[in-house]
Amino acid sequence: MPRIHRLFAAVAAAAFASFSQADDLTIAYQTGIDPTKVAQADGAYEQAIGQKIDWRRFNSGAEVVTAIASGDVQIGNLGSSPLAAAASRNLPIVTFVVAAQINAAEALVVRNGSGIEKPADLTGKTLATPFVSTSHYSLLGALKHWQVDPAKVRIVNLNPAEINAAWQRGNIDGAFVWSPALGEIKKTGKVLTDAAEVGTWGAPTFEVWVARKDFAEKHPEVLEQFAKVTLDSFARYAAEKDQWTADSEPVRKIAALTGSNPADVPELLAGSAFPDRQQQLALLGERTAGDIAATAAFLKEQGKADRVLPDYSPYVSSQYIKP
Repeated sequence: MPRIHRLFAAVAAAAFASFSQADDLTIAYQTGIDPTKVAQADGAYEQAIGQKIDWRRFNSGAEVVTAIASGDVQIGNLGSSPLAAAASRNLPIVTFVVAAQINAAEALVVRNGSGIEKPADLTGKTLATPFVSTSHYSLLGALKHWQVDPAKVRIVNLNPAEINAAWQRGNIDGAFVWSPALGEIKKTGKVLTDAAEVGTWGAPTFEVWVARKDFAEKHPEVLEQFAKVTLDSFARYAAEKDQWTADSEPVRKIAALTGSNPADVPELLAGSAFPDRQQQLALLGERTAGDIAATAAFLKEQGKADRVLPDYSPYVSSQYIKP
């Protein structure tokens, strides 16, 4: 049984148990570079929601899905690929904020000296990416566009920290990944393509915030306040982005929380688009449901998912975005 099938079979078998105390709020975050990390560092979410938050850092969206399914986490950040895989398994989650539209924030970097100058050179090489992630989806999309048979490329499953270590040891020839690993490997490699370009080839990727449906139904006000702080963070960045330089306070906070080099953060921030309130309302409907369906169809085609649902709209809601 493929790894993705084993993973979600185990998740589906897990009890989707309700957390025992309404006051318990555990939120899963990842190391992607975005403006909300400043609000997280400042305690703005706790202040708006009015309760303590246990923030837990995860290495991939697949790990976040597993934690949400087990009941350990109520709200989590993940990408469109693990979202599609989870929804296809009928896991009761709801997407309530589009956290980022990924452009250059995720990229395929090939190591200097690897002998890779063009896509055809990838045959026989070893590429790393976190499986079932947006980067994995983008990598498969790029190989399809280039007509490079994935079976003739050694694709290994490594999380970002492992990618950085494997890169330093010379164990891999390239990697499709996000920050902070992306910023590090670019220092001794070159970008062959990025998520923005792959998106134009028919495989767009994005990041979302999801919640367990039982939590969302019981505490809609928490999701509303969470969404408000998130969109306020996006608005602040949009107004001040020229001031978010490597030595600025917001960038230092993002770097500290994600383990990134402050010098890399401004460019990585510019590598994604952060939808404002009106854009969220437009996205959190048929468009995002359709994108999830397209992602699921591609994953099935690649043997990474075993089915595609007829309708993904139950996994998306704009009701938590308030004026």
